[in-house]
Amino acid sequence: MSETTLNNNKMIYVIDDESDICQLVSQELELFGYSVRTFTTGTQAGHAIRTRPPEICIIDLGLPDMDGMELVKQLCDKHNVGVMILSGRNSVPDKVLGLELGADDYIVKPFIPRELVARVNSLVRRLENTGTDTRSETRSASFAGLCYEPSTLTLTTADGIQAELSSAENDLLIKLLKAPKTILSRDQLMGESAGPFDRSIDVRMSRVRKKIELDPKNPEIIKTIYGVGYILTTDVSWNS
Repeated sequence: MSETTLNNNKMIYVIDDESDICQLVSQELELFGYSVRTFTTGTQAGHAIRTRPPEICIIDLGLPDMDGMELVKQLCDKHNVGVMILSGRNSVPDKVLGLELGADDYIVKPFIPRELVARVNSLVRRLENTGTDTRSETRSASFAGLCYEPSTLTLTTADGIQAELSSAENDLLIKLLKAPKTILSRDQLMGESAGPFDRSIDVRMSRVRKKIELDPKNPEIIKTIYGVGYILTTDVSWNS
């Protein structure tokens, strides 16, 4: 079965106020079997996402009605969708912020359409691979005095203080919880592609640590094994 056939049921939303960009991206993705809808404002896209979430949203940061970073944050916090930023902003702070908010990829304009499709294909495969392993988990996990409920993405401390994880944070934490006291490589944690930036896994791990560690700068629960990956240092019990 061809990759084009496999993509037939995959919906991509392109959110960009430049109609020529929307048309270019849409045409290229449709050649590879994707269904595409385009939006010129974040508000339009937000309504559509609540009605029918896509597999991936490709978001320009320069939207007319909001900063695209705001939309990225909303999607990563509230929806299980892949997020790709497509922007003319080429600064390191913008790239790092986008990844910190939970974006899966960051592509700078001008871009090569075929490369964009390749990255979409890679992200779709990664989301499919992580979907079975992490997003369908219904049991709660207890570790290091914490309780995590994957079904609600809620982490609770022994004092009853709660924090909500994004879907990207959930993916990382569940993989660690299912392999306690085992070193996991970056590839194992991020799938076949860790994204175009070396810092992407580190940025996301930092976000998880801020929610589970007493001192995120000197972590005790999730330790870095330099040059190899990460390890969850505690025992984990799963509750049905």
